[in-house]
Amino acid sequence: MLKHLEIKNYALIKELELDPSENLNTITGETGAGKSIMLGAIGLLMGNRADTKALLDPNEKCIVEGVFDIREYNLREIFLSLELDYFDECILRREIAPSGKSRAFINDTPVNLDAAKEIGSYLIDIHSQSDTLLLGKSDFQLKLIDSFAGNLNLLEEYRQAFTSYRKSTKKYEDLLKHANGIKSEADYNQFLFDELDKADLQKKEQEELEEGQRLLEHAEEIKKKLLEGMELLQENDFSVLSSLQVLSKNLASISDYSENYKSLYQRIESALIELKDIQDELEGEENRIEFDQSKLEEIVERLSLIYRLQQKHSVDNIEDLLKIKDQLEEKLHVSSNIDEEVERAKSASEEFYHKAKELATQLSEGRKNVFVPLKSKLEKLLADLGMPHAIIEFHRLEIAPNAQGIDDIKILFSANRGVQPEELKKVASGGEFSRLMFAIKNIIAERTSLPTIIFDEIDSGISGEIALKMAVLMKKMSAKHQVITITHLPQIASKGNQHFFVYKDNSENISVSRIRQLANDERILEIAKMIGGDQPTETNLNSARELLA
Repeated sequence: MLKHLEIKNYALIKELELDPSENLNTITGETGAGKSIMLGAIGLLMGNRADTKALLDPNEKCIVEGVFDIREYNLREIFLSLELDYFDECILRREIAPSGKSRAFINDTPVNLDAAKEIGSYLIDIHSQSDTLLLGKSDFQLKLIDSFAGNLNLLEEYRQAFTSYRKSTKKYEDLLKHANGIKSEADYNQFLFDELDKADLQKKEQEELEEGQRLLEHAEEIKKKLLEGMELLQENDFSVLSSLQVLSKNLASISDYSENYKSLYQRIESALIELKDIQDELEGEENRIEFDQSKLEEIVERLSLIYRLQQKHSVDNIEDLLKIKDQLEEKLHVSSNIDEEVERAKSASEEFYHKAKELATQLSEGRKNVFVPLKSKLEKLLADLGMPHAIIEFHRLEIAPNAQGIDDIKILFSANRGVQPEELKKVASGGEFSRLMFAIKNIIAERTSLPTIIFDEIDSGISGEIALKMAVLMKKMSAKHQVITITHLPQIASKGNQHFFVYKDNSENISVSRIRQLANDERILEIAKMIGGDQPTETNLNSARELLA
């Protein structure tokens, strides 16, 4: 419920604060004093678009803030879905800067207008005489029927099942599409895989083959250079090894004379050992190197295969080709098992469908079972509200499952004797719609937890005994739900737990709207004025006292 409302710098309102009762609150005042302006400000809390023209002082910021007690609304999951912290007390705030920039806040956290609109819809329900669009919507009509039938928990269970069905069906359809794509590629993928598999590629193979190719292509040059190296080292009288051996003997003969000579001798000996190893390796390499035309052709052919595969798959090494081979093998594995996956997904979709259809059937039966008692209830309420010949009928068609079930239900209405009932949007006048909507909200209020209900002159076009019956119904509704009503009827104004009076203050340079809660004596006078005009008689005052009593 709304605990506190504060409006600053909006239209004719300079500053206004309201602490309504948790039950019935009535708001009265002279025409043009600003009663409906308050609703415009409250609309900002619900995410309505803002306009800088609404600023009373164009140089100051407009602020509208509402504090709500939301313990009974079960909104924790809604807040979490919007990534908002949940508290039992919720603060909605809207600011409009002179620049035109608008900001919305929930519990001091900045939010976009969609989030403000969603949360606001759970906290405030504004109904005016022009609120005909909602009544004509099938979703709203189904809500009435489900509320009366006590179907709300079943409806939530069905929606969860239907959501699961939708998700499983999408998964099945996506998988089927994927399977068709895989199957169309399967033959080509098998060809590519077989080609790579037959190639029997090995890691590091390319480097070894390229080196072997270089050796064979330059075998004659290599053999010549190795032989020259062997000859320089040992195979003549003036070879490197022969000269070093002479040097080694000379240093050995004088090594006892100085540590430096001994060190030089040792180093020469080490060099000799190393050069002899080199000599042996040169000889080994020279013996191994032989030009082999057939082997060269074999290497070239193998490398050509590797290069062709690399070019085909747009890679430049064997490791990447092996990765592609693994990927193709995985695709082929998926392809060979995809039919089983598709079948499992199809079975899951069918299972969810049957579960949703079973719940939808239960939901539908519950709806059909209340057509007669709901018709009777609505027609009785409408008769009490001055429409004794009103007729309500329900027209139902079974449809494919959707988020609301398998029912397409339209409420048909006629306000006058002898007139065939038709769809609401085609037959009801503004006043008839207001009374019908009022009757519907009375029924919903008996069975569900409604947000703060605000009626904007819903009593237009009625008077006398009918107005009194509407006031009694409104009072009954406020026992379970907070109701705020803007009214011009004394019968309704007198029933409020709190009575607020809106008036224009002309004491400053610019006229502004103000509001104040009336004490009992002030209420008597205000209601008397509503009965008899600005100069109420004693009879009017007594009538006011009687209404308040």
